[in-house]
Amino acid sequence: MKKQYLFSLVFVFCIAFLFQSFYAEEGMWPISEINKLNLRAKGLELDPKEIYDPDGLSLIYAIVNVGATGSFVSPAGLILTNHHVAYRYVQAASTKEQDYIKHGFLARNLREEIPARGRTARITESYRDVSDEVLSAVKEEMGFAERTRAIERKIKEIVKKVEKRNPGKRVEVAEMFSGKTYVLFLYAYLKDIRLVYVPPRSIGEFGGDIDNWMWPRHTGDFSFMRAYVAPDGSPAEYSLENLPYRPKRHLKVAPEGANERDFVFMLGYPGRTYRHQTSHFLAFEEDVRMPYVADWYAWQISIMEKMGGSDRSIALKHLSRIKGLSNTMKNYRGKLKGLIRIGLVDKKRDEEKSLKKFIGADEKRRSEYGDVLEKIGKIYEEVREQAEYELILDYLRRSVNMIYFGYSVYEGSLELRKKDLERESAYMDRNFALTKQRLLSTLKNYYEPTDKAILKEMLKRAARLQGKSRILAINDIIKDDSSEKAIDDFIEKAYSQTKLKSAISLLEALKKSPKKLKKQKDPFIELAAALYPAYQKLKETQKTRKGALDGLQAKLLDIKKRFYEKDFIPDANRTLRLTYGSIRGYKPADAVYYHPITTADGVLDKTTGQEPFDSPEKLIDLIRSRDFGRFEHPALKSVPVCILYDMDTTGGNSGSPVLNARGELVGVNFDRAYEATINDFAWSESYSRSIAVDIRYVLWVTQKYGKVDYLLKEMKVIK
Repeated sequence: MKKQYLFSLVFVFCIAFLFQSFYAEEGMWPISEINKLNLRAKGLELDPKEIYDPDGLSLIYAIVNVGATGSFVSPAGLILTNHHVAYRYVQAASTKEQDYIKHGFLARNLREEIPARGRTARITESYRDVSDEVLSAVKEEMGFAERTRAIERKIKEIVKKVEKRNPGKRVEVAEMFSGKTYVLFLYAYLKDIRLVYVPPRSIGEFGGDIDNWMWPRHTGDFSFMRAYVAPDGSPAEYSLENLPYRPKRHLKVAPEGANERDFVFMLGYPGRTYRHQTSHFLAFEEDVRMPYVADWYAWQISIMEKMGGSDRSIALKHLSRIKGLSNTMKNYRGKLKGLIRIGLVDKKRDEEKSLKKFIGADEKRRSEYGDVLEKIGKIYEEVREQAEYELILDYLRRSVNMIYFGYSVYEGSLELRKKDLERESAYMDRNFALTKQRLLSTLKNYYEPTDKAILKEMLKRAARLQGKSRILAINDIIKDDSSEKAIDDFIEKAYSQTKLKSAISLLEALKKSPKKLKKQKDPFIELAAALYPAYQKLKETQKTRKGALDGLQAKLLDIKKRFYEKDFIPDANRTLRLTYGSIRGYKPADAVYYHPITTADGVLDKTTGQEPFDSPEKLIDLIRSRDFGRFEHPALKSVPVCILYDMDTTGGNSGSPVLNARGELVGVNFDRAYEATINDFAWSESYSRSIAVDIRYVLWVTQKYGKVDYLLKEMKVIK
């Protein structure tokens, strides 16, 4: 009996050990670092060279940046990504009569595929460290702003030189550690991306904002697009003569999906994380910036929902913007809750106290690093003092379409008369076509009553600024801040007189010199000219701060390496990264456990018939009839809809392929659990969980609901 008991204990211990070894570790790893991870011991069945091999055709060639992430799933340029990644292009193609958001979009053949206007795609081809070359531009005697400008100029020079040697390619230089390391990435750059199959909103956005950032989830957040090139294989703008792109590598789809405890990994382009930042940065985010932005976005959302409440054509103009604002708003609310819940600012302060003791224990360390944290703190004191002024100035241009148009035109009239390398990035030759496309896309969704309401609110906020924080150009409008009449009069006059509502007029204005623009007497161009000195002063202030912080952060990283006796993973910065883990649930609260796989039965349970839980009748019938075919999970007796895992992800990982141990696609990442919104600042093995739509649901919806068998054949899922 004792022997049997001892054997049972050993068996349980071994199983627990094996399960533990599959747990994730923190890290959005640069692709160059994956050989340090010993992934084979953690469950990977591939040779890591199959993932990245600078001399071979590895999996990274199947990963594509389409604003977020996507992956090639056929040799004919078929891209699988998220519904919310394709959303704005579906919206742009929709009308009240042809509502692709509501009903979905399907091309039955290549000729029916429609352009995702303005969408480009990038595939990482190579990278190299250019830190020495970038930092060679910095001289000891330079001031902080001058240092920032010198680095920016050197990066532009490097990019222009390398792109000239590689026609048709795109080059980006990414800052990996602030003020310290820089890596150049060479990308294949595709300009003709088309919509192929996008399910209706009631599938692709099932649960809407209520379920956003939540688990359990039942959202079919997927879409198919396709990349095209010119007949000679070169990147080209949209043309009927273009042919599907032939990727060097595409992913094999695994229709059997994945199961709980399976090892998985992900490749993608995560956005920004801030894990190497100090307590001063985190406290500013918690106390000031994130609450302000979340509240401002909530205000805009309420206005846009009200404006489009009774007219679908107006609602369509606002849908993409509402979706983006709502996503950020809820993300920030989750981050704020998480920061407070785990006391991250205080934890950072405790870490910094220990670091200060380490620095103070040695005279040499004290002389070199003794004031680093204090200097960073003083910069954030200044940031706090100017925060409201800077936020209002920033969101005047970002939130009010007409100010955005007027400022882009005025700034462009100045920048386009400079040498290419001296211009702001948006007006450089390599970027200007995209800048114009963004202006036109914004104009297409412009709705004047909404824009007026947002401008009025911004002007009222500006009127409350005091003393040195007053915006001089706004003072001329406000005049008497105790009355709204001056604001109302300005708005009515400006919107009635501006010519920037027309695409032709907007593009024509972009060509004019400052002198000719002045003669045009457009109210929003005149306002932009009046605001320009304030924006230039703010830009100089921000360059000064960045220059100071870059030097201080570089020193801080050096001493932290010595204190902790280890190297660090650079924060995510939209460059290609790998993360790994397992399909795994978690406990969000006492006596609550979340299982890691949801099923189509949960779609039925949640369906109310009212948006956002208004599943299509056809989908309901398919679920009730148990018509699951080969995509049924043998144990769950249903089609898996979403999966949960402990990989380290953030924004930008939307659309990233979730890959099994053999490198086959088993899911499409689209979200995180609410507790994991804090991932940008900190990751936890116990609660950081991300969410994907299960590949079985993707395939089942595509085949059974969409009747798009040809896509499954193209992916070699069916014959």
